[in-house]
Amino acid sequence: MRAVVLTSPGSPLDELEVPDPVAAPGGSVIDVLACGICHSDLHAANGDYPTVLPVILGHEVAGLHPTLGPVLVYACWGCRKPDCWACSSGQEMICPNATEAGLFKDGGYAERMAIPDDNYLVPLGDLDPAHAAPLACGGLTAYRAVDHTLTYLASASKPRALVLGAGGLGQYGLQFLKIRSDAEVVVVDSSAEKRALALQLGADLAVAPGEAEGLFTAVVDFVGADATLEAAATHVARQGIAVVVGLYGGSIPFGFGKVPHEARFMTSIWGTRAQLGELVTLAQEHTLHSTIEVIGLADAQRAHDRLHSGDVSGRFVIVPGNGS
Repeated sequence: MRAVVLTSPGSPLDELEVPDPVAAPGGSVIDVLACGICHSDLHAANGDYPTVLPVILGHEVAGLHPTLGPVLVYACWGCRKPDCWACSSGQEMICPNATEAGLFKDGGYAERMAIPDDNYLVPLGDLDPAHAAPLACGGLTAYRAVDHTLTYLASASKPRALVLGAGGLGQYGLQFLKIRSDAEVVVVDSSAEKRALALQLGADLAVAPGEAEGLFTAVVDFVGADATLEAAATHVARQGIAVVVGLYGGSIPFGFGKVPHEARFMTSIWGTRAQLGELVTLAQEHTLHSTIEVIGLADAQRAHDRLHSGDVSGRFVIVPGNGS
């Protein structure tokens, strides 16, 4: 089969002919219908993660199962040992011994993909695979991040939510906030184009960095840079919550008097298998608008280069048969 393979850190991706995958007992092989490209793929390609090489990248995968039909893949494959508290509580994405697809196991930059357990598959129903694929990470990560804020927003008399960054994840996040809460949603992004898109997606206000005003019950930072973390600390209300999702690597001073009193600051990563099921149901009940650019396997490296330079308004999605 054809696949795009990372052979060494920092090297260009190679489109190669590789052997067909073989499923372990209890698992299956799916035909890849679509695979989103995530910033985490860039980190893996750059060698920022202890990725086992060679590896087929890609963890935002929609595929065709021989009996289940179209499915979305939950790519956080935990160790599932009886004494693992993360796996036992259904939080495989924080299992310290997880083997995530596209990082430690071959992923979806390919025509086919092996899944170790069919319980990691969520039926898609009538959802379009190309638009659904980014839900597996971008959508799920935003869903869980927003989930952390809902109790705070529900208890506020005038709930306000601040979304920092209107890229692929931020676009999902603001939609989830509008669907799942009564909050006024303000979006901050340096791109005028993305601010305009945020308004189209339902944001009550979209402003440039430094232009947000007032305090917010909840802040979700989809960038994670020094400047956005500083904005979160400036605008989160006392006893509010600031959730950091972005991988930009920023930091701020933390300590008594350094941040608003009793505000909660936390990181959020990926999501649970149950939350992916909830998200697919939500997508079936509500039209989630996502900006995608469909490409073929041969365009994977070019897409990585463009994503690295910020030359995309939403999500690249590989459709293996596209352009072949």
